[in-house]
Parts: sequence; structure tokens; C-alpha cells
Amino acid sequence: MKAKSGTRTKSAVSRSEDLQSVVGKTSFRQALLRWFDEYRRDLPWRQAEEAYAVWVSEIMLQQTQVATVIDYYERWMERFPSVYELADAEIDEVLELWSGLGYYRRARYLHSGAQRVVDEFDGRLPSTVSELKKLPGIGPYTAGAIASIAFGAVEPLVDGNVERVISRLFALSGDPKRGSTRGQIWARAEELVDPDRPGDFNQALMELGSLVCALRSPSCQSCPTRQWCLARKIGKAEAFPESAKRAKPLPMRARACVVYAEVGDQRRFLLRRRPAKGLLARLWEFPSCERAGKTWPTLLELKERLAEAPGVKVEGPIGRTMGTVEHVFSHRRLRLRVHQLELPPSAADEPMSDDRWRWVDEEALADVASAALLKKVRKLWAGS
Repeated sequence: MKAKSGTRTKSAVSRSEDLQSVVGKTSFRQALLRWFDEYRRDLPWRQAEEAYAVWVSEIMLQQTQVATVIDYYERWMERFPSVYELADAEIDEVLELWSGLGYYRRARYLHSGAQRVVDEFDGRLPSTVSELKKLPGIGPYTAGAIASIAFGAVEPLVDGNVERVISRLFALSGDPKRGSTRGQIWARAEELVDPDRPGDFNQALMELGSLVCALRSPSCQSCPTRQWCLARKIGKAEAFPESAKRAKPLPMRARACVVYAEVGDQRRFLLRRRPAKGLLARLWEFPSCERAGKTWPTLLELKERLAEAPGVKVEGPIGRTMGTVEHVFSHRRLRLRVHQLELPPSAADEPMSDDRWRWVDEEALADVASAALLKKVRKLWAGS
């Protein structure tokens, strides 16, 4: 048994050395690109030739599944077909179009980045990684994607899918998000990138990770690069990459009030725009107040929040509690206790003198720039 184990390890090591050789890398690239040419998905951003379209798609795809992004991408490109339309838009319109996609900082980065591209680069996205990384929200991965896909630069990229593929190819131990392991993955990606088709090669690596080299139960038998994979050779594909323990989201408690008025045959709702910085910045919500930890804000605090809205007077107690919704952010686990309050029609007739507040007709709620949390509250309220 000992000799057999040693033979397997030796075979795996020799395969690793072969992949690092000129012949090994060439064969690997050819096999991967042949597979990509045959099985690549027909995605809308792959039909675009403009660097701007690549930029938008790569930002949208961060921490978001392809199937979710497609509709958002197509609506975005219809409304903002070039960097100039995006740069000229108001941030509220940008956030409204992004509404529901999550991680709203990405939309703000795209907007401010577009303004810089217009002001500093005459509307043309930079073509080098070093210049791209100077734009807000563009890190090494996004810069490598834009440079290689849009400009044909021989640059690597490492996203979650590529990280997994390379970790398994070379059986790299350690947390891929940190320290020397991360450096090794980037170095391997740089060694492997095809000099003739860098953009296609990088997309092929991502496609392989998404469709074949899955996190759980990878399809090793149908993998076009299986003969080079060390993790498969030693029978431990799912052991790579090593998963680090994530910190648990911190608890948070909040109260919100669905304030509405019946105006003719329309029901109108009172919304508040959150501050320009912090959690869910500049998004619209049903008025709320929150606290870090497990202590609930008081009803008095909620009434004081409502009192900030021009023309809104809460003279009696806030209506009954309808229930509680939960929402998990990347670093917070929120429990939100939902109340309701009906006001007379006159309250919703007056124009707001403060742009942090607005009355919205029921059918227009879906179009405001809001987080998924607003939809959860609305669903709870509608079913109460």
C-alpha cells in the first residue's frame, strides 16, 4: 500500500511538471479552447465588441449568477448603451435600474467610473490593467477581464471559478483567498493564459469552473482538462480549494412601518431614502430605524423617524405588528419587525419639501431603487 501511494504521488508530480512545460501548457490551452469553442454559452455580452459592455457585464457578474444577470444587462444596455449615457444619468435612475440585483455599491462604482472615463479618458475605457485599476470598483480580476477580453491583452484573471479550477489543476493547499496560496493561483493563471487568444482563454477557464468543475460533485469524466488535473489524479477533487471558515454575520434588529393612504382609487405609500453612506446607501425603503445587536428599537424611535417626513403627523399609536422578516447581508443578519399605519388622503396629497421622502403609487413601487428587503416587507404586508 505504501509503494502504491508513492507511485500515485510521483505520477501526479510528473503531470504537474508536464503542465508547466511548454508542450504541456500548449496542449492544455488547445484542449480547453477546443472545448470552449464547442460548448460556450451564448451570452449577450459575448456578442458585444465595446469594452464598455465587457465592463458592465463583469461588474454585474460579481457575486451574481449568470441567469440573474442576463435581463439586468439587457435592460441596462438599452437604457445606457454607451459610457456617455451612463455618465450623464442621475444616480437615482442608475440605482432604480439596478434595483434587485444587490450589492448596490457596484452600481455606484459604474456610475462614478463612467464619469471619470468621460472626463479623463475622452470616453474610451483604458486598455491596460494598471490604468483600469485606477477606476472605482475595478480590482485585479475585473481589470484582467476587460484588458484580455476587450483589448486582447495577455493578462490573467482569477474569479471564484478560475480559483477553483487552478487549485484543482495544481492541487494547491491553503486558503485561496489569502497569503501565498492566492499569490500562487495568480502566478499559475499568468503562466497559463494563451498568448494568441487571451480573452477566450480566460472566459474558457471561467466557463469550465461554472459548467464542469463545480464546487460540489465536479464532472471530472467530461472535463476537457482532466488529464492535467492533479486533484483528480490523487482522487481528491472536492478537497480543493480548501474552504476557510467564514465569520458569522452579526445580528441586527430593526422596525419598519408601512405607511399608506387611500387617494381616490389609488393606494399610496410613504418611502424614505436612506443616507448617502452606509448600509443600502441612497436606496428607498419603508421608513425604519435599526440597531446593531439583538435589542429592538423602540416604537418611540419609529414614531420619531416618521415625524421627520414633511406633512406626516402620527398622533396615536402605530398600528399593529404584522410580523417579522429576516434578511442576510454579507456582514449582517437583520430581523425586521413590521408595523403599519394608515393616514388620511390629505397626507399624501401634499408635495414633499424634502427629497429624502416621497409618496409612491402602489404600482410604481416595483420601479423605485430599493433593496430586496422592501419587497419582503411589501409581501408580508400584502399577505397580512
